Amino acid sequence: MTTSPFQRTIALPAPVCEQAAQHLEQAAQRAIDGAAIPLKAFRAAADSDFTLPVPVVEQAAACLLVLATETAQTVRPSALRAVISVALRLRDAVDLTHQPALSSRFW
Repeated sequence: MTTSPFQRTIALPAPVCEQAAQHLEQAAQRAIDGAAIPLKAFRAAADSDFTLPVPVVEQAAACLLVLATETAQTVRPSALRAVISVALRLRDAVDLTHQPALSSRFW
């Protein structure tokens, strides 16, 4: 059995999870492929201290970017910015998990 130096879960701030759940609800209503799994996970995130598996957060970010693309011509710019902002925060959180932590021995 091998272990990965990268995190397998991400603890996100509650407001980010709540916003992501709202936008994922819109994505699911628009039948965006793959939105159902992260929607369920983000709805249940409060029960797990807003800790989610990395692949689910990554999938949520992708779904929100698709939602932004599909609705770019039909929603207000502020609504579009809100979706993109949450998607980018999720993507940035995932990116941080892929960077190995620096150990103090190099300092």
